[in-house]
Amino acid sequence: MASSAVLTERSTHASHAAAPHWQFGGAASPAGAPAQWAVVPRCEIKFAKCDGGFTLTCRCEDEVAAATLHNLCKMLAGAACSACCTYNGATVCQCNFACGHTHCEYTKNGVKISCTSGDEKCCECLQACCECCKTCCDNDCCCTISFGNTPVCCSTC
Repeated sequence: MASSAVLTERSTHASHAAAPHWQFGGAASPAGAPAQWAVVPRCEIKFAKCDGGFTLTCRCEDEVAAATLHNLCKMLAGAACSACCTYNGATVCQCNFACGHTHCEYTKNGVKISCTSGDEKCCECLQACCECCKTCCDNDCCCTISFGNTPVCCSTC
């Protein structure tokens, strides 16, 4: 049985300039700086285009993971939403949904996040990001959803 949570090192995720983006262990932390570890729930993540942008659904396997996801989203949902897709530990794509309005809706098993814009060009950008993330997830990449550069969930890969 797979674990419904994953341990990630937050200090590498907090900076988009860090390369490689996801490193596990203390190697990515500056000398003498303590590593900041975060446990985030594992979810099934689905991306879908909608009018004005896209939706992503994070569905957890158990109640504890869903409750953890709800709490993380309650605390962080006002911050900018982003997705990072990795394959074998290497970042394949990273999308920041800054040009849209993000709304988080709680479901029984997780959350449904919609990111939309009334601007036609911004909608195009959001839907292109959605298509990129969907393609990555469909091809065995791991996807991590973040608010304000803090991971709230990752896909089961």
